[in-house]
Amino acid sequence: MNIKKERKDNSLVVFFDGRLDAIGSPEAEAQLVPELTGITSLGLDFSKVDYVSSAGLRLLLYLDQIMEEQGEMYLTNVPEIVKEIFDVTGFLEYVKIV
Repeated sequence: MNIKKERKDNSLVVFFDGRLDAIGSPEAEAQLVPELTGITSLGLDFSKVDYVSSAGLRLLLYLDQIMEEQGEMYLTNVPEIVKEIFDVTGFLEYVKIV
């Protein structure tokens, strides 16, 4: 999992590249959570994500819980295959896709 981050003022956009699974999720969490202090808008770009496991869903829920207290979180460029995973798991109710 490769992660690129772009921060501007209180906004952070994260570009994921790879699989958000049991291997990539802990690495992503370690890189992202410390940077969320003071962030009011968190965007997650999924254009290069082709798979999300239950570990990836857990990470997204965790990030969403953090952001509920300090602002908003949204996902962009979510591929259809990943949207299907979100739909089957009922996860579409918890994330905002723009």
